[in-house]
Amino acid sequence: MAGTKFLQYHWNRLEKGSTVVVALSTAANVRLMDSTNFNSYKNGRNHRYTGGLVTKTPFRIKVPRTGSWYLTIDLMGLKATSVRHSAAVEPPPLPTAKSAPLPSLSGIRHERPPIVPDDNGETWDVFISHASEDKEAVAEPLAVELRARGLKVWLDKTELRIGDSLRRKIDYGLAHGTFGVVILSKSFFAKGWPQYELDGIVGMSVNGDQRMLPIWHEISRDEIATQSPSLVDKIARNTALSTVAEIADEIAEVVRDAVDA
Repeated sequence: MAGTKFLQYHWNRLEKGSTVVVALSTAANVRLMDSTNFNSYKNGRNHRYTGGLVTKTPFRIKVPRTGSWYLTIDLMGLKATSVRHSAAVEPPPLPTAKSAPLPSLSGIRHERPPIVPDDNGETWDVFISHASEDKEAVAEPLAVELRARGLKVWLDKTELRIGDSLRRKIDYGLAHGTFGVVILSKSFFAKGWPQYELDGIVGMSVNGDQRMLPIWHEISRDEIATQSPSLVDKIARNTALSTVAEIADEIAEVVRDAVDA
């Protein structure tokens, strides 16, 4: 191959994963080679390369490792006597993005508040305030997961229906339970709660600690902000980002910490 006419591009450094994009006006032989193999190629010796006979462009070649690289174009064995050409380099893709971890639930509760038995003489580890429409999809599965972790869960008496007082329901739950969960969804907001009751959810605290954990279910941040801007920035979980079991694990850990405190 010594004496073969060829066109060349040279890059002192290409990163692994970069892509060399070649455009040709006619079919041609295209080779991407490191320095050692390029020297062998131009001196007619055996060499290794990536590429081959390119009949359709743009033609893309992935750079196998970081280093100095040569791209050659020749017409050996072909009828054409000339070729218009260009070559460009696309950088490698960015590393896979890693989402910031969710804020810890430690800000929900640091110490067990004083609670009193309900009308039946019972107290609860967790109560779940929810719209009746969300009972099957979220509330009941969460209750099952929490009970499997040894917690006492209050569910039915905190089911919300049109005409209920949201604040009264939650106040009642907090009076008899250690930890409160409220499931925010389109069905929840469709109940038409007064704004002061929605704002009251996030105002409940003990020694400055958030007492309620909102769980977003099939609802966006913008939709929640439209209903109650004060709810958006509170520590919360989202069923689109965490499984019910994962949420139950976090709640169980916080409740146990409160009991042990």
